[in-house]
Amino acid sequence: MTDEENIKQHFRPDEAPLIAQVEDWLNTAADQYRPVLTDFLNPRQVYIAQTLTNRRDDVKMRANGGWEKAEMQRILFYPSYYEPQTADFELQLIEIDYPTKFTELHHRQILGTLIGSGLERSAFGDVLNEGMRWQVVVSQSLVDYLRQQVSQISKIHVKLKQADLETIVTPQEDWEKMVATVSSMRLDVLVAAGFNYSRNRAKQLVEHGDVRVNWETEMRPDYPLVAHDLLSIRHAGRIRIDEIQGNTRKNKIRVAMSVVHA
Repeated sequence: MTDEENIKQHFRPDEAPLIAQVEDWLNTAADQYRPVLTDFLNPRQVYIAQTLTNRRDDVKMRANGGWEKAEMQRILFYPSYYEPQTADFELQLIEIDYPTKFTELHHRQILGTLIGSGLERSAFGDVLNEGMRWQVVVSQSLVDYLRQQVSQISKIHVKLKQADLETIVTPQEDWEKMVATVSSMRLDVLVAAGFNYSRNRAKQLVEHGDVRVNWETEMRPDYPLVAHDLLSIRHAGRIRIDEIQGNTRKNKIRVAMSVVHA
């Protein structure tokens, strides 16, 4: 088995393009002796990047999404001699200015508007809120484009204002840690375990397009989940796969995960 085949057997087949891309970034940083900055990556992608970087001595990586517990983060790959600075990540905080006395915004509306303006999900970071305040972390190069494209969110007139990263809000999400014992790592099985649903109900949610895995709609109930996957279930909440802890004596799988209810 080649080294490349050995790497790929630890990941899902659909992650092969990302593995190739990470290897390309690593080689560019090493061969050209310069830092390489990525778009925003989700937790699973960051984990894959870190795993591949750990195999190298000539390149390091650091991730930054604007705040300590950021889910979406940009990665900087850099030669061993280089000392990364916060400015290297080219992050900009955007505050959404809107008439808070007369209306309210929701996470899904903001996310939908940003995607609807022509952006890929990897083009911006976390959408954060604290009370009535809403903020988005974006790359500095996108600020002008967004301010031109986004003047309303769900019929609410808004203004996008640049803000200091030091003023970023830190949402207090009530993640509940739990350990589930499951028959397999199928998507419908983990959705059922996380929210105490019947297997049939979980299967229907997936097939109806109500479940996202790492921000992508996944309609296959048998889609295999792995550590660091993040699930969003419409009207229910979110599940984070923290760790696969091995098999029980009865050959069930013990999974540590965190759940937050909508």
